[in-house]
Amino acid sequence: MKDGFTLPTDLGAALQRARTEAGLSVTDVAKRAGRVRDVVYRLEKGEEVSLSSLFAVLSVLGLRLSLNHARMPTLDEVRARFSLDSDEDN
Repeated sequence: MKDGFTLPTDLGAALQRARTEAGLSVTDVAKRAGRVRDVVYRLEKGEEVSLSSLFAVLSVLGLRLSLNHARMPTLDEVRARFSLDSDEDN
């Protein structure tokens, strides 16, 4: 899994990957987290959910949240994020 996320959609995509790699359906995760399926769908899309729902889903997936100091992205990270080729710089 990625070291850090700066966008909710990145976190959502990572949670969706973790869920599918664990062989769990949205219904499975929701039921185990004590939430409705819509919460899992919203979380995986990077939409707003409560912190308690986020932590419940993280727990079901065996994941934890950690905080790191933010930094400016590298040029390679910007290119990758926006799908830029180095030839386009000229």
